[in-house]
Amino acid sequence: MKNIWFLCILNLLFIGCNSSQKKTQLMDYLNNDAAVIIKVKNVGSLKSNISNNAFLKALEVSPSYDRLSEKLNLLHYLKTEDDLYLSLFQIKDSLEFSIVTKLKSDLFLIDSLPNHSIETLKYAKHTITKSAVGKHELFSIVKDSVFIGASTKDLLISSLEDAKIDSKIKALINSSNAENQLSVFINKQKENRLNSFFIDAEISTLTLTDYLFFDMDIEQNALKLNGVIKSADSTKKLIDVFKNTSPQENKLATITPANSDGFLSLTFGDYAVFNKNLNTFRKVDSIQTTTLLDNVIEAGVIYEGSNRAIVLNSLDVFITKDALLNDQDIIENYREIDIYNFSQPELFYNILYPFVTFKEANKYCIVDNFVIFSNDLEMLHTIIASYKNQTTYSSRNHYKTLTDQFSDESSMLSVVNPSYLETIVNRNLKDSLNLILDAFSTTGLQFIYDTDFAHVNAVIQKGKTRAVENAVTEIAAVKIDADILNVPQLVTNHSTSEKEIAVQDIKNNLYLISSTGKILWKKQLQGAILGKIEQIDMFKNGRLQLAFATTNRVYVLDRTGKDVAPFPLKFNDPITQPLSIFDYDGNRKYRIMVTQGKNVLMLDDSGKSVKGFNFSAAADNLIHKPQHIRIGRKDYLLFKTVKKLYILDRVGKTRVTPKGDFNYSDEAVYLFNGNFATTTTNGKLVTIDSKGNTSTKDLGLTDSHHLETTTKTLVALSENRLTIKNNTYELDYGNYSKPNIFYLNDKIYVSVTDKQTQKVYLFDSNAKLMANFPVYGTSAIDMANMDKGRNLEFVTKGDANTVLIYQIN
Repeated sequence: MKNIWFLCILNLLFIGCNSSQKKTQLMDYLNNDAAVIIKVKNVGSLKSNISNNAFLKALEVSPSYDRLSEKLNLLHYLKTEDDLYLSLFQIKDSLEFSIVTKLKSDLFLIDSLPNHSIETLKYAKHTITKSAVGKHELFSIVKDSVFIGASTKDLLISSLEDAKIDSKIKALINSSNAENQLSVFINKQKENRLNSFFIDAEISTLTLTDYLFFDMDIEQNALKLNGVIKSADSTKKLIDVFKNTSPQENKLATITPANSDGFLSLTFGDYAVFNKNLNTFRKVDSIQTTTLLDNVIEAGVIYEGSNRAIVLNSLDVFITKDALLNDQDIIENYREIDIYNFSQPELFYNILYPFVTFKEANKYCIVDNFVIFSNDLEMLHTIIASYKNQTTYSSRNHYKTLTDQFSDESSMLSVVNPSYLETIVNRNLKDSLNLILDAFSTTGLQFIYDTDFAHVNAVIQKGKTRAVENAVTEIAAVKIDADILNVPQLVTNHSTSEKEIAVQDIKNNLYLISSTGKILWKKQLQGAILGKIEQIDMFKNGRLQLAFATTNRVYVLDRTGKDVAPFPLKFNDPITQPLSIFDYDGNRKYRIMVTQGKNVLMLDDSGKSVKGFNFSAAADNLIHKPQHIRIGRKDYLLFKTVKKLYILDRVGKTRVTPKGDFNYSDEAVYLFNGNFATTTTNGKLVTIDSKGNTSTKDLGLTDSHHLETTTKTLVALSENRLTIKNNTYELDYGNYSKPNIFYLNDKIYVSVTDKQTQKVYLFDSNAKLMANFPVYGTSAIDMANMDKGRNLEFVTKGDANTVLIYQIN
């Protein structure tokens, strides 16, 4: 079962006050014995994001993935958009699980599956449902509209009858971002599979902390974690050695060669406090003292194969030099830097274990404020040369990308290259996989101590390639769960003012996708969306909703995909045109137009019929959705049938009667050069002024044509001839989408897509093909500045189930 709960592998990879009162919340059914608790918002979109993530996809070859995926097989049939809690338990040598979520009618349907069985069991006062598909079983019960399930009957009973979850654990889980898709809690007192997150395995997760909680952001080319780690009250963990010390700026990257395997940076505002805490943690009987670190605010390790270098970052290097007066024996001078013998090679192991396990630091040099110790002259040479040549980690774009997402100051910072990332992955999975993680050049882990806990940030991300000027770059290819039904459309995120992508699949699931390719949510609809999605500010507070129609529903969704009451509205007779929404005066007093054949209903934003709108019915079925055009201070509503164009006022009375009879095409009506403009079925341009006078113009269009205009720019496509203003571009013969006009950055762009040869074309206002076009695409495009950067982006359909995001550099 591919792409199901793959995130659990990540848990086993990187991080790995009780009450008997009545249970009334979902979290009340969580269990204190869980090793891992995962909180999921919108299961469907999470599965899609996991399947799209490049790092998680690389782990599909893992036997650990196969075992976990097999264990969680039945969860594939869960369908919910509500919060869901998945708990993992280590019971002897077995991995078991439980789930908790709100009950809904189609939450867990297996009746139509082959080889399934459902039976009812009685246990004490409980009536339990045992569901099975093949050899996979789920024991479940419904209590107060809460669905509780487990892989064993005993685990289900304990979820029902045991005391509520510990208040400290509950508080950690409740600290998650309300809009975050995935949150994970790991109890190291129960979880024993995770080994270490660091190059040096001596810094183990078991000694580091008791509790770890983080929100996880799964993007196409990145995993990002943000959360906290905390010790239980009764224990002392390694993370607590930073207590009562102030995090400092991590400078180790400025001395670490760019080709190193990675580095570990430790900072402290007061070394004496840090040293006392560390000795308390280590329970050291005899403390080795040194003045060498008295003026040091950062200590760390640079890793290069089997070699190590210990680095001290001094506030005043002259004071630090005084502590080295007994070690002035010069070995050599390299690039004007003296290298000395050091007489205490085990010093750093003795005072900094387990952060430092190196016992052979018998040479050192001083470079600006850094004092570097190692046993390997070549490594010292490399560090000196890299620093002087400015070829250190801090000079590399991938490190800058990482630090842009981290705090400048932290108690502990670990950065690793792709090779050691693979080593850490295999160590925690207990596998020996050839993962090919070379692209993941941006990987780091950061801890920032604060009072009695530490903030944690982690990033595993592909390095970004430098954009070539004037190039058109594919920045994401997002696979959804079924073939795409409609053209991907850009909508506005009111929180960030960035653009997001709305797209529907053939199973009528609607997806919202971020500008970076992350699937934000997935929602099942009753039917295919007609036309484009509109956005409204229904509550007049700056927050935008998505509004659209299907054949028998009118939907309004908030930005999380939830229905906004009183919508959806249900209709017995079919809706035959896309939804039209008008805001006459720009005061967000919306009018919603629903078309049913000849009839047009006008609703307000509460879904109620608008009194005073008196249009009865058209003579024939409308062939285009109702439109609104404003000329001066007058509003015009336009309803179009094959034989007649109705031009009405706000209340549905005739405002203009066209003087002439035409067979109209199903193209829209536009405001062009001050007049209403559309086409006939045989390709003639019809213009109508505000008094009803009409004129026609032969544009040389065939019966098969498309028209799009701004107020002054007319674009027409007829067979393979694209006309923009008075300029014509001869395309190859093909099957072309309707042309789209985009007015962006004070420029007009026109796009068409040849769906036969799968090429997207983009032209300027003079019908000149833009540089580096055409590019691959199988549908019309939507284009905007999606991320507020200086470049434009556009979206199109790629393969049958793939949305492509391009950037024009």
